[in-house]
Amino acid sequence: MSDKVFPSSKPAANGTATNATTNNPPTAVTNKSHLYNPTSRPPYRPQPHTRRHRSRSGRNICCCCCFWTILTILLLLLLASIAGAALYILYHPHRPTFTITSLRIHRLNLTTSPDSSSSHLSTLFNLTVISKNPNSHISLDYEPFTVSALSDGNDVFLGNGTLPAFSLSKKNQTSFRNVVISGSNDLDVDAVNSLRSDLKKKKSETGSVMLKIEMDTKVKMKVGGLKTKKVGIRVTCDGIKGSIPKGKIPTVAVTANSKCKADLRIKIWRWTF
Repeated sequence: MSDKVFPSSKPAANGTATNATTNNPPTAVTNKSHLYNPTSRPPYRPQPHTRRHRSRSGRNICCCCCFWTILTILLLLLLASIAGAALYILYHPHRPTFTITSLRIHRLNLTTSPDSSSSHLSTLFNLTVISKNPNSHISLDYEPFTVSALSDGNDVFLGNGTLPAFSLSKKNQTSFRNVVISGSNDLDVDAVNSLRSDLKKKKSETGSVMLKIEMDTKVKMKVGGLKTKKVGIRVTCDGIKGSIPKGKIPTVAVTANSKCKADLRIKIWRWTF
């Protein structure tokens, strides 16, 4: 008995159509609702910033370096202060002393031209200076001095001179005789008026003129094997009372009440004399 074949009611227009339909899976319908719904978006995950981390680490290193540098400087300053205080207590430095034992005025002439357009001052002084070193552990080495004479009232420059270089050992002194101070210079109107008023005032009151001597130089100190750098020193001696000479006979100034002060500062130990 033969089998019967029943053909489909709708024959395929193309022989491959049926195979294509049966072999291809059904296409899924895409749901696009999440493209327009913000709640369905994936959460934002920030990425680590490597540069910011590096900058923070660099700042930390810089801060540490500054901290240790400042701390080191403070420690060095503290040690220097302690060493200076110890040296000061151990050696107890004193000011060097200067004294003017005598001063002679040979010439003090102020001349003015007939038309009062110019004034000329001519001076000549002779003095004796004594320098002492009162320190028991410190030696002093002086460079040459520049010695200046001025009027004590208005600081009008009268003349200058020099002192040679010298050294003073511990607890020692030296003296200089016949130190010459001279001057021959023109004065301006203000200096002339100041000097004339000072001379007239002193003449009318006591018949004398007040003088001031300034000495400038540099000094080096020795403490055992330690030497300091050269530092400036100014010695000011005021309160010298003299009178204007008449003729060629010099007058002797009164120096008993004069006071000399030495201003000196050492930069290494911060000693102020």
